[in-house]
Amino acid sequence: MKIVTYNINGLNSRISQFGSLLKLLDSLDADIICFQETKLTRQQLTADLVIADGYECFFSCTRTSNKGRVGYSGVATFCRVKSAFSSNEVPLPLAAEEGFTGVLETLQGSRARKDRMPAKVEGLEEFPKDELLKIDSEGRCIVTDHSHFVLFNIYGPRAHDDAERVQFKLTFFKILQKRWECLLRQGRNIIVVGDLNIAPAAIDSCNPGPDFEKNEFRAWFRSLLVDNGGPFFDVFRAKHPDRREAYTHWRQDTGAEEFNYGTRIDHILSAGSCLHEEHDQQCHSFVKCHVKECDMLMQFKRRRPENSPRWKDGRSIKLEGSDHIPVYMSLVEIPDILQHSTPSLSARYAPEVRGIQQTIVSMLIKRQVAEQVETCGVSSSFPEENSTGGSCSENLKRSSDGCIGLGISSEAISYSSNLESEVASPRTDEYSGVSSNGTHKNLIKVGSDRDISKPGTKIRKKPRQGDCSQLTLKSFFQKSSRFSDGADNSGTDLSLSQTGVSSSNQSPIGTFLGDHASSSPKQCELNDCASTQDQGELNSCCNSEKEKTNVAILEWQRIQQLMQNSIPLCKGHGEACVVRVVKKPGPTFGHRFFVCARSEGPASNPETNCGYFKWATTKPKRKG
Repeated sequence: MKIVTYNINGLNSRISQFGSLLKLLDSLDADIICFQETKLTRQQLTADLVIADGYECFFSCTRTSNKGRVGYSGVATFCRVKSAFSSNEVPLPLAAEEGFTGVLETLQGSRARKDRMPAKVEGLEEFPKDELLKIDSEGRCIVTDHSHFVLFNIYGPRAHDDAERVQFKLTFFKILQKRWECLLRQGRNIIVVGDLNIAPAAIDSCNPGPDFEKNEFRAWFRSLLVDNGGPFFDVFRAKHPDRREAYTHWRQDTGAEEFNYGTRIDHILSAGSCLHEEHDQQCHSFVKCHVKECDMLMQFKRRRPENSPRWKDGRSIKLEGSDHIPVYMSLVEIPDILQHSTPSLSARYAPEVRGIQQTIVSMLIKRQVAEQVETCGVSSSFPEENSTGGSCSENLKRSSDGCIGLGISSEAISYSSNLESEVASPRTDEYSGVSSNGTHKNLIKVGSDRDISKPGTKIRKKPRQGDCSQLTLKSFFQKSSRFSDGADNSGTDLSLSQTGVSSSNQSPIGTFLGDHASSSPKQCELNDCASTQDQGELNSCCNSEKEKTNVAILEWQRIQQLMQNSIPLCKGHGEACVVRVVKKPGPTFGHRFFVCARSEGPASNPETNCGYFKWATTKPKRKG
């Protein structure tokens, strides 16, 4: 049995990279796959993001609306199964829970079910409910119970110099530890996987620094480990105690992956006894008896020796993939469990994915409205013979003269002719044709509340323009011959003749069609071509356009050269620097600066970033 943890840095991005969710999951070749940082909200969930043949998905999305936190985190656990409805496979969980405080289960108002974790968590009485809700509202944890162990898929918070986020992270791990202690007292085995955003020891960081060991989060992590009297094994270190530069994450903005200048913040932890019936607690543990291997999937690393340099010709080379790599653990001697089915928290049952079942009443109401709109007349002011036979659009066609006499605009006629095609999904903001007692109202709303049954009233609805109304970029740089050569009248005559309406006897419908035909860019091009009699003038026009294009290209090249000349050279390599912008809040926020373009790496390597820095200052404006 194989368990993988992977911070994918956006589920949509990884699916696009591999072609489909199924291909992404199959490439990891694991029985349980835990993703972090999916960057999805519940409103964005679709079947192609969480449903794949042969897998069951359990997800948690951010529920907060705080600035910078919407669609930021998110976790998902995919379990590979042969049968989702009745199975004795260990990967298919017996129960599942979103979050780890139990508050979300209470808010959802779900009844007690065997496939859901207990809503009330022991040991969390000291924390107020709103604080527990805040912890679970960022979509950072999914808990699944696999009988032999309880699996926590965690995306730990980041915290740098922001005091509020530092406190949030402290509370997050404090409550998480309370939950673990509760399960251990019940005799349960625990497996914790995910991006905890903590590098526990100096060996796990490329640049520890003098105050590295004083960090309170690292101290908390080390207090959990067996070596310090805690209940957990760091499974990777248990298998590779002395491996150096075993990093799982690299900064994207500095290209640190090129020189393996990163940190190990993606972990697999395990606590509890082995599954053997007879064993000595002093000599046996889940890790020693059941973990065969734990390592990193280096083939998912973005930067490889054959890759191009990070900066080429002054442009950043974007690498495909996450800024993390997966970590996996192989388990052995894991027996099957009792027959069970998929927990109700599975994505297959989520309303966002499967939709909401319609009631019989709602279906009958929609059918009644559709039938009444189809058979109705448009207005009680229409003649009797036009309101009793045929559809609305047919009545309008037969009584166009009557409509004109009532002052109905051609836009209303055009709209009504499309009414039948829109009956299946009526829009109440555009029209209202049925009253509460089933009778048809003498009112059609098209972007306004004006009654078209009143003479002389026009409906203010913008006509729908076809694809021909799309302007080309080139059209913005050339002057139409209709305005320069006085060909406006000829263009109008051509439009009217093509629509079959004479200029001497025009109806409002003809006027409407004529106006729109003449305003179409494609029609304008026809008019221009029709008015151009001399092929030489056309060639001259084309040559003029080419000259303008060449001038624009030369001007853009000149601007690029000026920009290139203003970029300083770094002192370490004599190469052009790259410009960056300060994103950290403070007095220099938004300021631009230049740095060495090479990737970040150890100072002992002369090929890495030389550390050059210079503010991008602008010349002061001249007075007067």
